[in-house]
Amino acid sequence: MASLGRIAAGLLAVLLAAGLVVMLNGPWVRVTELAWAGEKFTAGDELARLMEPERGRNLLTLDTAAIVARVERLPAVERASVNAQLPGRLALSVTEKVPSFIWQTRTVRLIGADDGALIGALPILDPLPPTLGKLPFIDDQRVSARLTAVGDVISGPMLEVARQLSALDPALLGSKATRLSIRLDDEFGFIVVSADPAWQAAFGFYGLEPAERGQSLHDRIGRQVAAVRTLFASQPETGVSWVDARNPGKVYFRANS
Repeated sequence: MASLGRIAAGLLAVLLAAGLVVMLNGPWVRVTELAWAGEKFTAGDELARLMEPERGRNLLTLDTAAIVARVERLPAVERASVNAQLPGRLALSVTEKVPSFIWQTRTVRLIGADDGALIGALPILDPLPPTLGKLPFIDDQRVSARLTAVGDVISGPMLEVARQLSALDPALLGSKATRLSIRLDDEFGFIVVSADPAWQAAFGFYGLEPAERGQSLHDRIGRQVAAVRTLFASQPETGVSWVDARNPGKVYFRANS
């Protein structure tokens, strides 16, 4: 009886091992379905390209960390997770970076995140969705900006200048304007633009790496703002078309013709 028991136990072990081998290699643990969710700025085709190599692989032996690493290299992705589900389903979930500014060139509107990464693009003639229309907007008219695309990163110093100028209250400049916009060009750098009353004020910071950062930058812009305010206190705002405030100690202006 003891021998029969050992034989039965051996047969059971063999059957279990065989069953395990069949399970590990059976079609129900092979990836047959790919799914993803959470993407808004990331193209579905791009996620499909990164996930497709996993089709047909064993769910139990997948390197999910490698999949996540590939997906998190995409410009718009903040973090990602992968979930293997029986039978044969591999599900990807992405959390994208939050839009914090719009950087427009002569050909496209680019959506930027807090770290300066450009994470999405919109046709330049399409109206901005309401949620994006409230973000800081920089109109980059430099010739080199035509090459700017999703995946590029706006440098920290340049983005810092753009944000500080975008946050300017017209009243601080002594202006009756209700809204200001920011333009960037090859000759004058950053320009603050008022549509009504119509005037423009050059603030400079042309180089990609302005000399000032942090509090020093804040102080310099403060001096430039004070210089423009002094000008508008002595000259009617409606009579001014152009202000060169790059040097706050010596401001030039051009009157409306």
